[in-house]
Amino acid sequence: MARTTGSIGIETAERIRSEAEKLFAARGFAAVSMREIAGAVGVQAAALYNHFSNKQSLLEDLLVSHMESLIAAWKAEADAQDTAGEALDRFARFHIRYHIDRSDAVFISYMELRNLEPENFRRVESLRKTYEAFVVDILEDGHASGEFDLADSRITAMAIIAMLTGVNTWYRSRGRLSLAEIEGIYTKMVLRSAGAQLKEASCLAAE
Repeated sequence: MARTTGSIGIETAERIRSEAEKLFAARGFAAVSMREIAGAVGVQAAALYNHFSNKQSLLEDLLVSHMESLIAAWKAEADAQDTAGEALDRFARFHIRYHIDRSDAVFISYMELRNLEPENFRRVESLRKTYEAFVVDILEDGHASGEFDLADSRITAMAIIAMLTGVNTWYRSRGRLSLAEIEGIYTKMVLRSAGAQLKEASCLAAE
């Protein structure tokens, strides 16, 4: 069956996103031209403007798409029946697994925020705050239930996200530890940062 014009257009847009993401991650947004992106896709530069009005709109699309997909994936993963400790464990493992195969997207989502125009920055920042709020809610639930002992839920949430995202900077699939082992180690550190293990330790000492 012949592909429709619409399906070809969608496929081309996805190829543009894919190649732009690789180039932005490798060389930086400012150093990459639309002509270079077109060359990597294998189309004329003018064809890019059928899908994206300019390089700024392409960057905004990449960063917004990354955050929207991340938020949707966590909503599908979250379980309302979890205790706060279980939810934080689940989040830590989810965040590592989701990001580990998306190193280029993760890199530009942090490094290229500075190149977004103000309106685009506000849109991406709003999505980032939505994602951070998932962790804040877990931490506050755990603090209210007595599972966690923490001084500031928002600072702790940002520290947790930064720590988990940091795995991307050093993880190698053929490294000393498996991804499952790394998840286990990081989950314990995340729970400890929320005061979970410290609280347990103090209870045991009291007994």
